Amino acid sequence: QVQLVESGGGLVQAGGSLRLSCAASGRTFSSYAMGWFRRAPGKEREFVVTINWSGTTTYYADSMKGRFTISRDNAKNTVYLQMNSLKPEDTAVYYCAASGNRGIPTRTYMYDYWGQGTQVTVSS
Repeated sequence: QVQLVESGGGLVQAGGSLRLSCAASGRTFSSYAMGWFRRAPGKEREFVVTINWSGTTTYYADSMKGRFTISRDNAKNTVYLQMNSLKPEDTAVYYCAASGNRGIPTRTYMYDYWGQGTQVTVSS
């Protein structure tokens, strides 16, 4: 089992920044690819970005490229999501997830463990 706890969400004005963290406990964190997803009100859960076990490979959804940056610190069992130039349409609950998939997991079914989510609200 892997337990994931997100933090760092909040209310920010458009153009601002937030840094989300996801702390993992349980089985070996470094053996998992990690991803961030989000769910906006009334919408399906959406892929944001993923990072492989070593942090050497990342893959972003097109709308997040250049604004969001994922990173991980395996020594701290933590993955981060730096979000810059935030827009009102980025408002959502953001979830981190862990995947045993050795490829580039971009679908929810590819992930084995999920956090409870953290709310990000961007005001215009």
